[in-house]
Amino acid sequence: MRPFSQDFPSYSMKAMVSCSGIGKGMRLAERPDEELVSAVMGGDVDSFVVLCHRYYPLLVAIARAVLGDGHLAEDAAQETFAKVCRRLNDLKNPKRFGAWIATICRNEAGDILRRSPKIISLNERDIPAKAHDSNPETDAVREILNLMPPESRELLYLRYRNNLSYEAMADLLDISVEAVNGRLRRARLEVKTHLEHSRNRKSS
Repeated sequence: MRPFSQDFPSYSMKAMVSCSGIGKGMRLAERPDEELVSAVMGGDVDSFVVLCHRYYPLLVAIARAVLGDGHLAEDAAQETFAKVCRRLNDLKNPKRFGAWIATICRNEAGDILRRSPKIISLNERDIPAKAHDSNPETDAVREILNLMPPESRELLYLRYRNNLSYEAMADLLDISVEAVNGRLRRARLEVKTHLEHSRNRKSS
């Protein structure tokens, strides 16, 4: 079976995401991943566009957690979809498409970071939206996120920027809901602890 990329035109990911609700894509939007993946393997470009629309924001969040740079995170997400085009036939279980593509994206972001190890620096657009809306200590939040491991940042982004449910996060990360709950609780505790230390330093 030849790679799907041979049948797929070279559109940008942003263009595909923006047009994914048009025509046939709108009728496909509620189909589960495994049905879309099977259709893509058969050469259905519209099904691939729907998958792009479904996963692009999540891949950007995953890559941003590794890279700390929104623009590079978008590059990593787009390159991930390019790799998916070439490697989709390697996916053994279409039901695990989300976890599979998340792993590819994480690896791609890691490759970018290894090529440019000094790029990790979170700017304003990389901070979860709720930090801007409800927390005036934006600089402290930025510092905390910079200090946290990528795995913790990833959880915070997916939950608070992308508004994923625990169940959706579990599927994407290929872990149990209980594991998501535990890891997210620890990440929130880490943020809280750092914020308290920051407040104490400012008041002393």
